[in-house]
Amino acid sequence: MWIGWLEFDVLFGDVHSLKQKRSVVRPIVAELQRKFGVSAAETSSHELYRRAGIGVAMASADRQHAVDVLDAAERLVAAHPELELLSVRRRIQRSDD
Repeated sequence: MWIGWLEFDVLFGDVHSLKQKRSVVRPIVAELQRKFGVSAAETSSHELYRRAGIGVAMASADRQHAVDVLDAAERLVAAHPELELLSVRRRIQRSDD
């Protein structure tokens, strides 16, 4: 089994409150879950209204499938015009490593 994860560090443009931040983050998390069948959540910077950490995790029987899904998830987040993708951390490993 292959386990893969991404951690996005994002910056929001015209967001002035935590409530506005949640209204941007929640749809992105839901879209990741719906389109790719991954686990996704806001994982850091909860107290900052212009920054967020979004984590994505998945398990796959095939390494290439995990790479393809994580690549597509990264493209999806990067394509959102309401945020700037500052960094992406990625890890893929076998379960027996």
